[in-house]
Amino acid sequence: MIEMELNKIVIDEKRHDQLIVLREKAGERVLPIVIGLAEASAIKLKLSGFQPPRPLTHDLLHSTIGDLGASIEKIIIDKLEENTFHAKVVLKTSSGQEKIVDARPSDSIALAVRAHAPIFVEDEIIKKSAIFNQDK
Repeated sequence: MIEMELNKIVIDEKRHDQLIVLREKAGERVLPIVIGLAEASAIKLKLSGFQPPRPLTHDLLHSTIGDLGASIEKIIIDKLEENTFHAKVVLKTSSGQEKIVDARPSDSIALAVRAHAPIFVEDEIIKKSAIFNQDK
């Protein structure tokens, strides 16, 4: 597992899909991921410090997890199938039990930004993505 951090968000409101780029925390490799406009906006708004008057979806989920006595421990992007990334949100309950929830990378990263949780990517996915991106 390689720890990554959010490096860049590219938003083009004319297009449906946006791009986020994760960068290896202790290295140079990057992982671009195409996400939807709503998710890219949710990430960018949080990073900019914007406080909506009412909770947005990712804020609601983050506070619900906390209100239930759990915390977001980390995000893991663990699979790349047919050019689609898959992720897991790893939760820790108040009793110390670990729960793993399947999620889209975009939603996972939006939660990680709110929880200040680390983002990990399987090394093999970074390698596959690099090969795939070189072919373009």
